[in-house]
Amino acid sequence: MTSPVDPDLASLVGLRTVKGGHYAQYRGSEARLSRVMLALEGISKALVQTAAGPENLVVAVVETVRTHLDAEWVLFALADGQLSGTGPRHLIAGPRGEVFAFEGVTIAEPPTALPDPVLNRLNDVLRGEVTVLHAPVVDDHHVHVPVELDGAVVGGLSAWTRPDRTVDPADVTVLKILAGQATVALVNSSLFLQAQRRAAELAERNDELVQTQRELSAVQRSALLSGERARIARELHDSVGQTVLSAGLQMELCRGEVTPAAADHLEKAVRLSRDAMEHLRGAIFTLTQSPEPSSSIADTLAELCALHMPPDVDAKVAVRGRVRDLSGDAQHALLRIAGESLFNAAVHAEPTRVAVTLVYDDDRVRLTVDDDGSGDPAALRAVLTSARRGDIAAGRSRGLLNMASRARECGGSFAIRRSRLHGIRIAVVLPAPVEEQP
Repeated sequence: MTSPVDPDLASLVGLRTVKGGHYAQYRGSEARLSRVMLALEGISKALVQTAAGPENLVVAVVETVRTHLDAEWVLFALADGQLSGTGPRHLIAGPRGEVFAFEGVTIAEPPTALPDPVLNRLNDVLRGEVTVLHAPVVDDHHVHVPVELDGAVVGGLSAWTRPDRTVDPADVTVLKILAGQATVALVNSSLFLQAQRRAAELAERNDELVQTQRELSAVQRSALLSGERARIARELHDSVGQTVLSAGLQMELCRGEVTPAAADHLEKAVRLSRDAMEHLRGAIFTLTQSPEPSSSIADTLAELCALHMPPDVDAKVAVRGRVRDLSGDAQHALLRIAGESLFNAAVHAEPTRVAVTLVYDDDRVRLTVDDDGSGDPAALRAVLTSARRGDIAAGRSRGLLNMASRARECGGSFAIRRSRLHGIRIAVVLPAPVEEQP
């Protein structure tokens, strides 16, 4: 009595019955099964070549077939017009392990003398001959299986064995498995390489974007410094300059009404006022010149301190945390608020010390401007409250309202507190998540 054997298993191991007397059949089946298992191991090794690129993948496939069948020649080819953009289009393995291809394979050599059956089969596969492509071809020393994808034939896999190696049904099954899986792996490998190229292009574009953003940030900082310089120049020209000029004119008018002894002192005072005007004109000219772009926000803050603070004021800038690029709006708001704070301190508080601190946290950035001047935080908060209600008086109330508005527009906060230096502290917090930075 015989027991049925699964047809797929039978095609691999060659068993038709399980009669105990068929010892030779079992021995042959055992050898065949061992060969099939080695072939499957070779298939698995070939198919994991996806990340190594399509070329290495196809080489691994034909080498697996050559090893399994002890073949003299192995051919893998895709039909013209099928799987466009996928390569290599064909590959041939020779009897001594050589790799040949007419084009499209960097590690292959151009063939010089292919056997006629191999060359004819290559031409048939490339032309898409239906009689060759759409059904397996099995002879004693030759096997061909179609290469399929999604039910459509896209190429062929062929092998020619040595005279002492006969093709059996298990070999056909192995080649079918290898051809089907290799096609999918070949497409995946091509897509993988395309994704790598796209990723490299995106990385290059991102680097260009980061560089452009840094250049724009430097230009923005330079423009802001130019604005601050222009404001100081206007203040010097419209207030200080006019005052010195008026003082000089008044002294000129008094020249004829004083004693000769006093006239000498008056002449010196007039000369000093003229010298002061010349120095003011030079300072105004220097301030109106465009500054060099600052390399960082810290450098810009230091330049703002130098612009607004008199030489006898001890002004320091400190930066803490992991420095990173900020958005243009956040950077502009911070620098404008810092400049306005320094200007207010210099004009109204008469400080001897000023400390500007910029702190980078994981999801925000904090700016504080401290002074030891005579300002009153409660009075300034009252002025800001009045300004928000629309009762805007002349002077720094407009500057306080502008600073608070800039912080609010960036989604941050603005506060006026008592400083540890016993003067005013302007504190600003703006959101700046790390993941949003390029």
